[in-house]
Amino acid sequence: MNTTRTASGNRIPQVLYALYMLGLVSGFVTTLIGLVAAYIYRGDAPPWLAEHYRFLIRTFWIGIVYTIAAGVLSFAIIGLAIPALVLPGWWVIRCIVGWRAVHQNLPPARPDSWLW
Repeated sequence: MNTTRTASGNRIPQVLYALYMLGLVSGFVTTLIGLVAAYIYRGDAPPWLAEHYRFLIRTFWIGIVYTIAAGVLSFAIIGLAIPALVLPGWWVIRCIVGWRAVHQNLPPARPDSWLW
């Protein structure tokens, strides 16, 4: 297992962050592709990149939890703005934070966070 932090080693996570972002306009089809790739690549990755794959995987599953919560809240009218405004904003910020860290050859700053 290669533990050096090379620019060539961070290309796959960068592509996965891009796939996640494209998911906002593709109906999350590209996000599912990115999720499967993150599960595949995390096992052989050096620890700092494995944290990015973990961050990507958590982004997907936390997004699902937030979407379900927003759906439940929308029955009470409060949640109508959550899916339309807050969730895509959270998604974009989380992907940018992760992409920026991987671009700098660093692990995500707070991989366990439910925010960013």
